[in-house]
Amino acid sequence: RIYTRPGNRTASLTMKFIALLALVAVFATVSAEVYFEEKFDDTWASRWTPSDWKKADGTAGEFTHTAGKWYGDAEADKGLQTGPDARFYSISADMGKTISNEGKSLVLQFSAKHEQKMDCGGGYIKLMPSTADMKTFGGDTPYSIMFGPDICGYSTKRVHVIFTYEGKNLLIKQTIPCETDELTHVYTLVVHANNTYAVLIDNVEKEAGNLEEHWDFLAAKTIKDPLPGKPP
Repeated sequence: RIYTRPGNRTASLTMKFIALLALVAVFATVSAEVYFEEKFDDTWASRWTPSDWKKADGTAGEFTHTAGKWYGDAEADKGLQTGPDARFYSISADMGKTISNEGKSLVLQFSAKHEQKMDCGGGYIKLMPSTADMKTFGGDTPYSIMFGPDICGYSTKRVHVIFTYEGKNLLIKQTIPCETDELTHVYTLVVHANNTYAVLIDNVEKEAGNLEEHWDFLAAKTIKDPLPGKPP
């Protein structure tokens, strides 16, 4: 069973776009518990910790709290917006309690929009252990789940779904195209207790299946040679 181990309680974002809403929830058959929900209102800074990652070499970027160029409601649609290109952006928040989806479905969801055409950039939500140092959170910080769109040139325009298992980061084998326009889109990952999953974009299922089939959690199966030895 793949599940978030006790101690995993930190939500984080690494991005190059506007993040509008973050949600982490665990659903049982008849009820759901929301572990973390962020609407990025005017109190958001009290919950999130910007990372010092990349500050020493001058490539760290700073977030802006804004609704962006276009919106439905100037206040309700506020999110975190990245600034100059060619910068690294990372920020995290403590969810306040540990998570286990044993016997339940885990849901990670966030909405994002790219307000400019991107040549190369990505935006991910990560679920990290409570032992993670939020002030130094960066690309090498251990995590349990990494999820979100990645765009780089013409060849890479996909949704990453990565699980950490036995010390290895396992990328989904299926290719899930991400959205590349300048509109807001909602990305959702659902991991069920029966070892199945689903990825949705704007509440439309884009990929689903069995965890063991779509990730290399298990070692490759081998068949014993009935005739060992050198070929004739």
